[in-house]
Amino acid sequence: MARRPKPEEIVAKLRQVDVLVSQGRSTADAVRSIGVTEVTYYRWRKEFDGLKVDQVKRRKDLKTQNQRLRKAVADLTLDKLILAEAARGNY
Repeated sequence: MARRPKPEEIVAKLRQVDVLVSQGRSTADAVRSIGVTEVTYYRWRKEFDGLKVDQVKRRKDLKTQNQRLRKAVADLTLDKLILAEAARGNY
């Protein structure tokens, strides 16, 4: 099973396709040369096109932070519900 490339690698591959197309190769040939299917290429373009490597890293950091915050909110909500039940005497 092939590993999923890191976002930084995806951005580099998208740039590589852009360079090859600007040199006169067809998009299909350029996509094949980076070793992915056209479907994958267009999915990557939809998600990463126009981003620079530092922006991709920042986006990844924000996603990680968002996951931590969502977990913290879920934990605090659960604690609040437990305390509310205990306060009503349903423990």
